[in-house]
Amino acid sequence: MSLLLYNYNAFLFFITCHRIRKSHYYHISIHNNDLSVVVVQVSMKRNYSIISVGCTFINKKLIFSIITDLQFNKSMFNNIYRHLFRRSTMKRYILLCVVSLTSTVALAQQTSVSSPDGALTVKVNLRNGNLFYEVELGGKTMLEASPLGLQSSTINLIDSLRPIAEKRSEISTNYNELKIKRSQVTYQANELHYRLENPSKQQIEVTFRVSNNNIAFRYYVPQMGEPANFALIKEESGFKFPIFTTTFLTAQAPPMIGWMKTKPSYEEGYQTDQRLGLPSKYGVGFTFPALFHVGDRGWVLVSETGVSSAYCGSKLSEGTKDGLYKIAFPADGENNGIGRAAPTISLPGYTPWRTLTVGSNLKPIVETTIPFDVVEPQYKPSKQYEFGRATWSWLEWQDGSINFEDQKKFIDLSSAMGYEFVLIDNWWDTKIGPAKIKQLVAYGKERGVGICLWYNSNGYWNDAPQTPKNKMNTSIARKAEMQWMQQIGIKGIKVDFFGGDKQETLKLYEDILSDANDYGLTVIFHGCTLPRGWERMYPNFAGSEAVLASENLIFTQQANDMEAFNATLHPFIRNSVAAMDFGPVLLNKRHNRENNGGTIRKTTETFQIATAVLFQNPVQNFGLTPNNLQDMPIHVIDFMKQVPTLWDETTFIDGYPGKYVVLARRKADTWYVAAINAAGKEKTISVTLPMLSTDTVQLIEDNTARASEQKQIQLSKAKTIKLTLQPEGAAVLIGK
Repeated sequence: MSLLLYNYNAFLFFITCHRIRKSHYYHISIHNNDLSVVVVQVSMKRNYSIISVGCTFINKKLIFSIITDLQFNKSMFNNIYRHLFRRSTMKRYILLCVVSLTSTVALAQQTSVSSPDGALTVKVNLRNGNLFYEVELGGKTMLEASPLGLQSSTINLIDSLRPIAEKRSEISTNYNELKIKRSQVTYQANELHYRLENPSKQQIEVTFRVSNNNIAFRYYVPQMGEPANFALIKEESGFKFPIFTTTFLTAQAPPMIGWMKTKPSYEEGYQTDQRLGLPSKYGVGFTFPALFHVGDRGWVLVSETGVSSAYCGSKLSEGTKDGLYKIAFPADGENNGIGRAAPTISLPGYTPWRTLTVGSNLKPIVETTIPFDVVEPQYKPSKQYEFGRATWSWLEWQDGSINFEDQKKFIDLSSAMGYEFVLIDNWWDTKIGPAKIKQLVAYGKERGVGICLWYNSNGYWNDAPQTPKNKMNTSIARKAEMQWMQQIGIKGIKVDFFGGDKQETLKLYEDILSDANDYGLTVIFHGCTLPRGWERMYPNFAGSEAVLASENLIFTQQANDMEAFNATLHPFIRNSVAAMDFGPVLLNKRHNRENNGGTIRKTTETFQIATAVLFQNPVQNFGLTPNNLQDMPIHVIDFMKQVPTLWDETTFIDGYPGKYVVLARRKADTWYVAAINAAGKEKTISVTLPMLSTDTVQLIEDNTARASEQKQIQLSKAKTIKLTLQPEGAAVLIGK
């Protein structure tokens, strides 16, 4: 038995020993400027027990810790005595000292960890053997007692737990990542490791990392004995919100429904500002991320990150009326029923990180980098990858455009716009053919335009007929195809129609990314899951759809009627946690090839170009068509020629989900500010831009006839400007 398990420099434990007699042994040690005290009383029966009473100051709050009746026999004590204790003949002495908690016997049933600025606090409590955590921001409860723990078919790490160790550390890292909302990130956090065991001595450790406005937590399960894996049946992790909280959630779809049985694909609509516990559309929970408005206290965004082939993608369960949502695993029927719904981790092993972004306003929600702060690159890039802008014939011209001559037209369009890529969509293998694709690569190379190709991921998990298929689902076929692409000079691939969130499906995502890196290809996923930290984990990852994207503007008028509303949600929810390949900027007034029929665009041209700034993805597949070069105002085309897709900084200025949003992004020394209005009436807002160093900016806005206009304006000394946003309209500012 050892009483010295950990040294806690940051954890101050105040112990007051009552009258120390000859029958008391105590040990005082100084280590790393921490003073440790253990007091032992010898009983009449010659047993030995700790009887001290102490108290702990955590974030200026007093917590008592009572230690009694931990007994051990004389032989055990003699062994401890030789290493730790010396005898004292002191009669009466009141000892008050600041010490580090160094013993499992002194480990409190509750502890906490706060952000570096002290505003955000996670409190961890053990109640009757069950572990819970709470979240406070500025002393106000944002998350009530919420459960923690894991369970497999043979091991219960939820109930009857007791603490055995606690460790703390400070984290400070810097990293560069071009594909997210800011290119340089400094991450500072305080970390708590809290280890527990069940009556069978099986252990679990929960780790909390708390940075300013962000929390990430995960579990570690050590290998205890022979079993080398942990097949989960349940993750107890939950999020219990105050009863007055409202929700901004999108439903998870059941498996094998929708077009050609391609769901779930994270393409459902949002229900906004709804009460806690409102059932989802399908009754199977909600997809990440999930936004919660905790009344006048602020906002919480819940998601997960660091999900790889070592786990499944999770979701939120249906909520209870009192505000509890739990982690839920995929449905059994996903991936056409192949593979376990619940994940299995090898031991020792970790779960992914569950993340919470917590703010008194929406600024931390929009600007968070927590999905990338706590993950690491999984492999090195095989080359320096290029990201940028693309045209995409299929979006407006659909399947009929997948032919050699039309693709040359879109290569010419990309060249005229100065874009880096063209995306050639489904059926190219039969309607164009590999030999002609090679010719298109050469044609594009002459014009400075790279070619990206579409693939169907499907082997057996849905009925989507588009080809090429059976090329990405097995290792042998995939590597042969990628080798051919590398040989002819293909720049990247877009892979569509995945089977859900099971661990087996996550392995396919990772295998495609890893193999593509070997052959120098970037990867975009469609009909897919939410990327969870993948921008930093996988250097050739170039974005995912996982949203009700622009193709729906061609399919249904309802999507056009809801376009402005949905666009004002994405910066706060979906695009806040991951790159989003929406396919923005459709300048045709009517969504068909001739721009004279089909569904009708309801938003303005200024609104459309604003989404090029509002929506973030390292490769933007824009919805431009060749006719736009003639039928759009020159300033609209000029803006689309210069707008970047990689950003150095992102700043939230104003907005409310589903109503309006004002967002600024910086590339080098140039700021692009996008403001959009989802309302059916005109909206006037005052915007302050302290980040600008000059007083003159370019303004693109809608006039009262909803036509796009450009002008140069002078800012006030306070860098303030008043913007009038037309119904379903926008404004864009460019300045330095």
